[in-house]
Amino acid sequence: MANKPADPARPGRIKQIRMIAQIINKANPKGMPIVFATAIATLAVFVVLGLVTGLVWQLIILGFMVALTLGMVVFGQLAQRAQYSMLGGQPGAAAAILQSMRGNWQVTPVVAATRDQDVVHRAVGYPGIVLVSEGPGARVQKMLVAEKKRVQRVAIDVPVYDVQCGDGEGQVPLKKLQRHLMKLPRNLKKQAVSEVNYRLRALPQSIAVPKGPMPKGARMPRGKMR
Repeated sequence: MANKPADPARPGRIKQIRMIAQIINKANPKGMPIVFATAIATLAVFVVLGLVTGLVWQLIILGFMVALTLGMVVFGQLAQRAQYSMLGGQPGAAAAILQSMRGNWQVTPVVAATRDQDVVHRAVGYPGIVLVSEGPGARVQKMLVAEKKRVQRVAIDVPVYDVQCGDGEGQVPLKKLQRHLMKLPRNLKKQAVSEVNYRLRALPQSIAVPKGPMPKGARMPRGKMR
């Protein structure tokens, strides 16, 4: 079987890392020095241990692998923080976070909206249907209730969760949105997720999408360190 041709629009792994490093550096100039300092300090510890124990080369090799792993972990954490920093306060930020989630999540941005740019996004996953709003709590609650009733017409007996994303009282901050959704119980099987999403796609758009751009550069390049 012939190999699939490489997608010219998709950057290579090295280019992806450079792109993410630039994003980190823009959000936090101390970010990349912290990554390098973590790796170098870890390797130095193993070198010292090697000199003390007499197992220099063995511990240098082990130290190099551990240093690389820890550096990548710190790199991934800083990349995620940079992502949240870029998205903060932008309309559509919650949708960008939902679309970057790992796992079997099928996301439909802006299934309901108002002229004030209050929006509701829909995600279908193992927990069921999750409706995520952006906007002041008093305004978006009515939208969530209306959208919940709408989806339950075609998704009977499927759990529906509503989440207000924001910095107001009782809302889930953007940086904690993924973690909040991942803690929801797993109620559906993989095949059921696709079936529910297929039924929901048949629903007509409830409200026209408000004018204004969605956040640019919202999603980190694929293949980022996790």
